[in-house]
Amino acid sequence: MAKKIVIIGGGIAGLSAGIYARLNGFETEIIEMHSRTGGQCTAWDRNGYRFDYCLHWLAGTRKGAFNDIWKETGVLNDDVRIIDHDVHTRVHDDQGKSFIFYTDLKRWEEYLCNFAPEDAGKIKKMCGEMQKSSFLQPFSDPPGLRNPFKSMVSLFKMIPLMMIFMKYGRMDCNKYFRKLGLTNKTLLAFLDSIYGSRGFSALAFIMMFTWFNQKNAGYLAGGSLPLADRMTEKFTGLGGKLTTRARVSKIAVENNTAKGVIISDGSLIEADYVISAADGYSTIFNMLEGKYLTKKISYAYQNWELFTPLVQVSFGIKRHLESEYPTETFMLPDQMIGRTKTTHGYSIMNYYYDPTMAPAGKSVLVMRFESPWENWKDIDVAEYEKEKDKIRNDAIAILEKHYTGISSDIEVCDVATPLTDVKYTGVWKGAYEGFLPSSKNMMDNLNLFIPDLKNFYMAGQWLFPGGGLPPAAQSGKWAIQYICRDEKKKFLLQKY
Repeated sequence: MAKKIVIIGGGIAGLSAGIYARLNGFETEIIEMHSRTGGQCTAWDRNGYRFDYCLHWLAGTRKGAFNDIWKETGVLNDDVRIIDHDVHTRVHDDQGKSFIFYTDLKRWEEYLCNFAPEDAGKIKKMCGEMQKSSFLQPFSDPPGLRNPFKSMVSLFKMIPLMMIFMKYGRMDCNKYFRKLGLTNKTLLAFLDSIYGSRGFSALAFIMMFTWFNQKNAGYLAGGSLPLADRMTEKFTGLGGKLTTRARVSKIAVENNTAKGVIISDGSLIEADYVISAADGYSTIFNMLEGKYLTKKISYAYQNWELFTPLVQVSFGIKRHLESEYPTETFMLPDQMIGRTKTTHGYSIMNYYYDPTMAPAGKSVLVMRFESPWENWKDIDVAEYEKEKDKIRNDAIAILEKHYTGISSDIEVCDVATPLTDVKYTGVWKGAYEGFLPSSKNMMDNLNLFIPDLKNFYMAGQWLFPGGGLPPAAQSGKWAIQYICRDEKKKFLLQKY
């Protein structure tokens, strides 16, 4: 009899774990609370329009360990079109000035040197460090299972990076920009507006633009839903069992060994192994009742900063709107949208480059802004509906400033709040990507296993500051590699 694995959560981490579990011959069942898979990687359809909540770029679209995972799990195939944008975003300040983040480092360096010629030497240093970072590749195998020879080869290739890691691994962007010695106040203000003022990790900033420059962080045409659907089809096609609309309330434990899961209706699903790819806080403090806390886990949940939740206002527009830029960010502090006074303004995304998002001749625009969890955690139903109406009206008024007369062309206006995210995914405090990557945690992560609990593993973006789809999918693969080790089985990438 094949050993059974129960996976809590049908997001990208859970689907990844499920696929690799089936490839290695385990009886596998995914329990998903929502009616569909994908978790944070989702979108929804309204009157012929599709509003995407997740995918803007994906690390690993060209090469590396993440690319291997996307191919192995069905995310990438010959039919998937990858779009590499020339511009990441254009930013506007409250003085009418604008600034462009290009994805090609040579082009961005030239632009920056023209923007701030007095800082040319420092700009070239920054872009040079991003170029050097191209040697960095994520490990394919989890800690403890890495081939010593391959690890040595990888470390040798990363020698040019060692100084960058040592200098910036524990540094935030604010300090990094000033350590570079940048003096142009306008340049500093724009860099700070997106990264420096948020405590964002300098190393994460460097790596992100390295991936863009390599064309290894493209957008997948079709967006989030087809991505999740391809993984789901791969899992079920391999014989995996998917149970939706079922919420796990507790992990069944006997003698410090996971024995299965208890569903909210009280039924028990027995298993030889349990993988939680659900929300990290819910897993540790609710499903396991806080009984298996380690110092590291406790410290992370008490001290690591979370991503600020988002409000997304999506518009279906009955005319075609072309744009030079996929995203434009308006850094207007103290802009009121509903009850939220913005700290970092708002962004507007135009999906002109993806015809699957709107009917022919029409457009999708998405406005996003951060809204602290405190605005939402205690709101009652009546107040909530009024707040959504206020956000809708304020967002339309803002959109009218950028597109005069557009109000009459709005066919659909959809408001998704942090409570929407919590309702469908259970994410703690609406922190859609978990822990913010900062100088405090960028060089750290949480383990997939808990030392005092046998036959249990965790997967998902809560293990890795910065979150995102690639580490989530990789953690699902790693969980199965650990289980294969426990079972003294060779880990396979093709069906047994």
